[in-house]
Amino acid sequence: MRPLASGGVTLLNAHFTQHRFERHSHETYSIGVTRSGVQTFACRGARHASLAGDVILFNPDEPHDGSRGTEAGFGYSMLYVDATLVHAWMGDRDAAGGGAPDRSSMATRYFKAPLVHDPEGALLLQQAVAAVAERQESLHGEERTAAAMVALLGRHGELRRPWAATGLDAGRQRMALVREYLDAHFADDVTVQALATQAGLSRAHLTRAFTATYGMAPHAYLNMVRIRQAQAALRQGGALADVAAACGFADQSHLTRRFKGQVGMAPARWLAQTSQP
Repeated sequence: MRPLASGGVTLLNAHFTQHRFERHSHETYSIGVTRSGVQTFACRGARHASLAGDVILFNPDEPHDGSRGTEAGFGYSMLYVDATLVHAWMGDRDAAGGGAPDRSSMATRYFKAPLVHDPEGALLLQQAVAAVAERQESLHGEERTAAAMVALLGRHGELRRPWAATGLDAGRQRMALVREYLDAHFADDVTVQALATQAGLSRAHLTRAFTATYGMAPHAYLNMVRIRQAQAALRQGGALADVAAACGFADQSHLTRRFKGQVGMAPARWLAQTSQP
C-alpha cells in the first residue's frame, strides 16, 4: 500500500491466489482495475466477476467481499480516495462548467454500479495508479487521481440524497441505534440480546433487519469497526497486543486473523507500507 504524502489517497497493488476477503467496507471511495485473472465479489445483493481491464467502483461504506474466480487467482490495483477530496473535485468541476457547485451536505455523488467495462476509464485509472506509485510525485498522483475520479463519476455516477435524520422510518431509526451502539461498544463482548434490546426487536428479527439495512450482519459490522479502530491505534504507535485488547479482540492472533481477512495483509506489513509514502 502506498499513501500520497499529501494525504487522502492510498494505492494498493496486489495479487492473490488463495486469500478470501471477509465482508467489509471502506470509509473512502474505492476505485480499481483488475489487471489479471478473475476477481469475484458480492455487492448490492449480487455476485460479480471482474475480468482483466474491468473497473470496480465502491462507494463509501458499501459492503463487499472478494475472492478468486479461478485457480490462477487475480491481480488488481485499487485507489482509496477520501470523500472530502472527491466532493471538492466534483464541486470544482461543476464551477468550471459554469454551473453552481453543489455545496449541500444532503446531496452526494455515488456510483450506480460496482462493476463496469469502460476501457477509457480503465486507462485513466491505470495512469492514476502509475502516478501515485511514483515517489516524490504527490502532486502528479493527486492530479491523475482527480481526473480519473471525476471522469468515472461523470459517466457512472448519480446524485443521491441520503435519508435525513428527521425522515427515517421507524425501522431505519432502530437500525441506526444499533449501529451507533456497535460504534460505541466495539471493545465490548457485544451480544445479540444487547442489540435486540436497543432496537426493541427479537434476536432473530434484529439480525435479519440489520443485514437488510446495511448489507452485512451485525458481527461483520462490529469486526469492521474494530479493525478501523485498530488501524488508527497502530498508526499512533500502539503495540499490537495492547491494540488487540483495546479494540475488543481476544488476543493478538485474533486481531491478526481478522485484520488479514479484511485488509489482505498482516498488521505489521500494513503498517510498514502505509507509514512510508
